[in-house]
Amino acid sequence: MEKDFVQFSCGEYILRSAGAVEQTFGGITRRLWDDPFEWTLPEELSTGGKISEYLAEVEETRRQGFAFFSSDDDLRKQLPAPEKLKSIFEILLETTARAEHFQGRAFAVFQMFSDEKLPHF
Repeated sequence: MEKDFVQFSCGEYILRSAGAVEQTFGGITRRLWDDPFEWTLPEELSTGGKISEYLAEVEETRRQGFAFFSSDDDLRKQLPAPEKLKSIFEILLETTARAEHFQGRAFAVFQMFSDEKLPHF
């Protein structure tokens, strides 16, 4: 059996990581669980400036999302996540794992092509 493996660039994996964060906080704060796929296409983010702008928007969405919580008790609240009711804590944990997975893939691709140390965030 022959399998094709899609290899994305570092940038594409970073954008997927950011997209996971954007989707989650859009869902938590606005109940919009849209996949950011359409507005993260290469045609939409065709320049370094547009990519930086998108990443800044995701960061602002994340900040607004955390401002939405008034106490740790909020993490126990159940939300109608895309498919079923989940606690906010569970949603955030899953998002962290997904975003970290994509970021890890970006770092792996980076290391395949470079001897430089990974940037620290």
